[in-house]
Amino acid sequence: MVRSFAEFLGLTILVSGTVLAQSATQSGSADSSAPAPTRVEAPKAIPGVVNPDATGLPIDPKTYVIGPEDLLYIKVWRENDFTGLQGVRPDGKITIPLIGDLQAAGLTPDRVAAQLTQALSQYLNRPDVTVMVAQVNSKRFTITGEVNRPGVFPLVVPMRVFDALGEAGGFKDFANKKDIVIIRGDKRLKFNWSEVVKGKKLDQNVFLENGDTILVK
Repeated sequence: MVRSFAEFLGLTILVSGTVLAQSATQSGSADSSAPAPTRVEAPKAIPGVVNPDATGLPIDPKTYVIGPEDLLYIKVWRENDFTGLQGVRPDGKITIPLIGDLQAAGLTPDRVAAQLTQALSQYLNRPDVTVMVAQVNSKRFTITGEVNRPGVFPLVVPMRVFDALGEAGGFKDFANKKDIVIIRGDKRLKFNWSEVVKGKKLDQNVFLENGDTILVK
């Protein structure tokens, strides 16, 4: 009788193990047959273009005024022939297939999009046009001297000297923060960072103009 009970117990364990193995197999099959989660790809950057957003200064298409040499990205929905990069020529114009020359300098991206929509309506049914500034080349300022990241920066939005210096990554160890010079044509404007940071003589913290150079000695 003991032997029979042992055989019965062994058979029960064997059957249980088989059932569990089958359940695990079925579960794995069900998981493998389930649809994989949808992958969402990040937007692709435009090749060879420096995005102004990387500076932390996004361009407002309603207020930014386009200038010569700016690089525009024009997108016409479902119309690849009209979609792509357009450089603004020194005369302030861009050239669009079928339409020809179109004024861009002196206008906002939204205004250019509206004009382009009107012009394309002669050839397309209700064109959907978007105009973005891919790269700012018409408005720039330079920071040179004893800063951590000297270079040429796009003047995307109105910016004061104090904020512009922040774009240069701070001062080097031996920088003279009390005798900074803004070179504007034949003018030389003095800027004392040490005073401004303490809230003194704030009138020297002027707005930058296109072509200004900030020299940190």
